Amino acid sequence: MRKFIIGILILSIIPLYGCAYKRDTEPISKTEYMLGTICTITLYDDKPESVIDKAFNRVKQIEDKMSVNKSGTELDAIAEGSGKKYVKVSDDTFYVLEKGKYYSQQSGGSFDITVGPLVKLWGIGTDHARLPEYKEIQAKRALVNYKDLLLDKKNKKVMLARTGMSLDLGGIAKGYAADEAARVLKENGVKHAIINLGGNVLALNSNPQGKPWKIGVQDPFQSRGNVVASLEVTNKTVVTSGIYERYFKKDGKIYHHILNPFTGYPMDNNLASVTLITNTSINADAMTKNAFYLGINKGLDYINSISGLQGIFITKDKKVYITKGLKDNFKIIDSDYKLMN
Repeated sequence: MRKFIIGILILSIIPLYGCAYKRDTEPISKTEYMLGTICTITLYDDKPESVIDKAFNRVKQIEDKMSVNKSGTELDAIAEGSGKKYVKVSDDTFYVLEKGKYYSQQSGGSFDITVGPLVKLWGIGTDHARLPEYKEIQAKRALVNYKDLLLDKKNKKVMLARTGMSLDLGGIAKGYAADEAARVLKENGVKHAIINLGGNVLALNSNPQGKPWKIGVQDPFQSRGNVVASLEVTNKTVVTSGIYERYFKKDGKIYHHILNPFTGYPMDNNLASVTLITNTSINADAMTKNAFYLGINKGLDYINSISGLQGIFITKDKKVYITKGLKDNFKIIDSDYKLMN
């Protein structure tokens, strides 16, 4: 099943390095399987591979504390103490929980990091994915409420107010890991790099020739490497959530991993993917889910209301909508798709 998961966790953003410029230094790249997806870090400076190892070690530290795919994590301890006691956590975990609760509140609950009971019930992306009974979904949905996540900032302690609650940081921890990997690279003198943690890409500065990086936006209906459009970015993160990243089929219907906390079922609208472009990956990671829930019109309004944030919406009928700030550095390269604004 592991190979299957890797196959469908396609990279939502593909760096288009191409041959547009000559490199003074050949890039070095390394790929690891972390955070439930394929992660690649590529350096374009004259640095040893050990620098990449340092960045991946930092990602692994975060994974070991917050992954739902591992046992004995801090999230497990919080779930075990739900309804009973506060649990001391690391600075990393507390920071992500604090950010997660903020964005859960900002979204009005459409992004909710206490969605753990529903995620586990559906099991999408695992070998026990299934369509739960309505009664099961409603019972688990009742346990989802970010307001019941209690944070003691002074002592770095956390508690879930009701027994049976649990956390899922799959919608935000990967963004934090990308930001931290970038910090490690910078501290080791890296000037030009691409960090690609599945659907979370962070482009460090410009390319070695001082020009913007060209990033390919993944076709949500095709295998990895098939792109819809190209996007030019400098020192930005590009984060995508799509319905074809993790899913299963039942009686001809696709059930994807982006769950609606209000209904307990996968979000059901005309969107196939949402991509956000901004400065910090953890912020973009959380906000993609709210933008997805809001849909095209309200989603565009939401993105436009936040300074420094840009977005791309791709619909199931292959229409593409972008925010105005992308007008000059976004280009459709697949004629099956139509830019609508």
